[in-house]
Amino acid sequence: MNDFVLFGVLPYVATVIFLVVTIQRYRQRKFTYSSLSSQFLENRQHFFGSVPFHYGLLVVLAVHFLALVAPDWVLWWNSDPVRLWAGELIVLAFAVLTLVGLVNIALRRAIHPLARRVTSAGDWVVYALLLLQVASGIGIATLHGWGSAWFATSATPWLWSLARMAPDVSYIAPLPWIVKFHFVNAFLLIGFFPFTRLVHVLVMPNQYLWRRTQVVVWNWDRSRIRRVDGA
Repeated sequence: MNDFVLFGVLPYVATVIFLVVTIQRYRQRKFTYSSLSSQFLENRQHFFGSVPFHYGLLVVLAVHFLALVAPDWVLWWNSDPVRLWAGELIVLAFAVLTLVGLVNIALRRAIHPLARRVTSAGDWVVYALLLLQVASGIGIATLHGWGSAWFATSATPWLWSLARMAPDVSYIAPLPWIVKFHFVNAFLLIGFFPFTRLVHVLVMPNQYLWRRTQVVVWNWDRSRIRRVDGA
């Protein structure tokens, strides 16, 4: 499969799937826009997975976004060796934090009986794609350093060429295979995104900020509850 298919066609296919399915799902199954959290089933390991994953991911994505919209500023920052090393190490640390949280999330889903019972095949696909994405990103940072610099000079113009509907894959062609894998996996994740519980990030940051506190009341017949390990 040549570079044009992977970096000139796949991004559009993934984006169209993302937009069409996301809108259709919101219109037809609005109430599925939820993280379907299993926190009430088990909270301790959930905390040590969810918190580092989300905080680490937010920082890593913010740095990617900054390199996309302000590449000149990123290159200016990297012009000083001390700033370059500091930036690389900080982002790498948050990437490792993301990986630690994601591994904890996946282990919790696999080990805890109640969490495993509410985990779908789609969830495992998402975890696999996320693990590959984060692990390949860490691999790039350790094997091919100064990622913020080459992202600003290679990935940014390629992504903007996609936005202009004139894909120029020449920016990507000379990059190492692990970098190409990182980009391809990212668009696979985008394409699979609307079929999963990840869609909750599209609505979570707004209405949760001002809605009234929810009170959950359990309504069950305790005499009919069976232990999971005895079911």
